[in-house]
Amino acid sequence: MQCPGQDSRYWDANAVFEATCPKCGSSVEFFKDDSSRKCGKCGTKMLNPNNDFGCASYCPYAAQCLGSLPPELLAKKQEVLKERVAVEMKRYFGDDFRRIGHASRVARHAMNIAAQEECNPAVVEITAYLHDIGIKEGERKHNSSSPKYQHIEGPPVARDILTALGAPQPLIDEVCDIIGHHHVPRPEETMNFKVLYDADLITNLEEKQKDAPTPPAHLQKIIDRSFLTKAGAALAAKVLLKG
Repeated sequence: MQCPGQDSRYWDANAVFEATCPKCGSSVEFFKDDSSRKCGKCGTKMLNPNNDFGCASYCPYAAQCLGSLPPELLAKKQEVLKERVAVEMKRYFGDDFRRIGHASRVARHAMNIAAQEECNPAVVEITAYLHDIGIKEGERKHNSSSPKYQHIEGPPVARDILTALGAPQPLIDEVCDIIGHHHVPRPEETMNFKVLYDADLITNLEEKQKDAPTPPAHLQKIIDRSFLTKAGAALAAKVLLKG
């Protein structure tokens, strides 16, 4: 596979160059279209320092083009995916700023909890942005935004969005599974689900407080019995009780 801009017909004198191995200091010869080369002395795999691999952070064919992606590029790929999911969520809800705001707050709380729990932050944040994505179809098809219809209609919409963005299939499957029951914990749940659940609960309670404030003592009882993670309960106390 040849990326645009790497066509040899347009090469010049800079098409072949040397780079220094970061491990042993030896010179490694690169051609312009090399994605990577191994150092002939120590065997270290080097990415082409003159290539801009920014496209690999979102291109679904990056692994075919570059082979095994380095950890820093995989991390960047996840960051770009999360950003693009946030954009697609906002585009999908259009001028429904209440639901855009809700999803954004859930994502913010989810990442605060995720920083203190053993989970997959990419799954958590992406699910947070998309957890209520079934509301529009629920209202259109069933004239209801109830959890029951969100659970039915949400996964297909989320799957379409994530597939179009080139998300990995295991991530798509897990995100859709969580969306499909995000109001109702199963007897055994993953930490990714628990973090999302707690972030959504904090946001829902936060929004209810603005409309009809609940006494602190009652809020404390809810916090004590309803949260699935220690970090979630602690954040709820901080946000809702200003503790």
